[in-house]
Amino acid sequence: MKQIKVAVLGATGMVGQRYVSMLSRHPWFKLSCLTGKESVGKKYGEAVRGNPIDIPSSVADMEVVPNEPKYVDADLVFSPLPTEAAHESEPLFAQEGFPVVSDASAHRMEKDVPLIVPEINPEHIELIDVQKKNRKWDGYIVTTPNCTTVGLVMPLKPLHDAYCLKKVVVTTMQAVSGAGFPGVPSLSILGNVIPYISGEEGKVEKETQKILGRFKDGSIESARIAIEASCTRVPTIDGHLESVYIETEKVVSVEDAKRVLAEFKGLPQRLALPTAPERPIIVMEEEDRPQPRLDIYAGSVPGMSAVVGRVRSAKDERALKFFVLSHNTIRGAAGIAILTAELLHASGRIE
Repeated sequence: MKQIKVAVLGATGMVGQRYVSMLSRHPWFKLSCLTGKESVGKKYGEAVRGNPIDIPSSVADMEVVPNEPKYVDADLVFSPLPTEAAHESEPLFAQEGFPVVSDASAHRMEKDVPLIVPEINPEHIELIDVQKKNRKWDGYIVTTPNCTTVGLVMPLKPLHDAYCLKKVVVTTMQAVSGAGFPGVPSLSILGNVIPYISGEEGKVEKETQKILGRFKDGSIESARIAIEASCTRVPTIDGHLESVYIETEKVVSVEDAKRVLAEFKGLPQRLALPTAPERPIIVMEEEDRPQPRLDIYAGSVPGMSAVVGRVRSAKDERALKFFVLSHNTIRGAAGIAILTAELLHASGRIE
């Protein structure tokens, strides 16, 4: 198979490094270009910030180029850019014919931009045709959700299909790596919990409704599920843990819910895509699991499975409680974008 040339925009940040690490050994995609801002002209190995994540020497010697289409030689662009930069740059790449897969928040909620979790709503990819027609672009933008939303919607999808969700209440415990580099000041987070993350709760609520919605007549009809989120920052390094309470239309039992979650598979599993874990949801029986330190790399593709535990009944027979853990920079960022690109390629959207 001919490898597809890919570029990573803003490649020197924490999430950019995660992309580079995962793409450096990818069977379909070949890193051809890395962009930056202050680091332009430097070798990538010299430009990366923080502690580099498994950067091979072949990539370390690549020169960082400006974040502009004319400098990028690629068939596909990944964008972990900050919101403001993504808002400006991503349309420029799409206008020039590049497929852009973005985990930035800049365009997620635009009506003609797909917001994709490959196992959950692959049919929303059809929105690309609407976008290209509306904007008269040769390329397109496909987005992936906020890292917290990703972990939440993984178990919600099979539970919604089985029992029809009415209401979701979630409290998150989010790792410091979710704030990027240099992240949260140490004297603010060590030995502490910060019960506020700017803009996060609205993202989780609105994005979840869009992802679980239906593609109908060229647009997304958002799911009519009441979602209430409270987001906190905790002093763990990687892994977002979420406490979830759901109310359903149908009666739900603990054992049946565990079976529904454990048996769930999506299109990426059926297609055996390279970054798709064999089990997208892993159900744990231990009373004190999942835990970020122990479980963020669980599964056949480390960091790509959502880990569910403490599934338990609520006082109402149409309600359920559980915890879900996901790796915020892999399943919640670089990994989900790469899996989305694999799905786009398998569906003929990237050649």
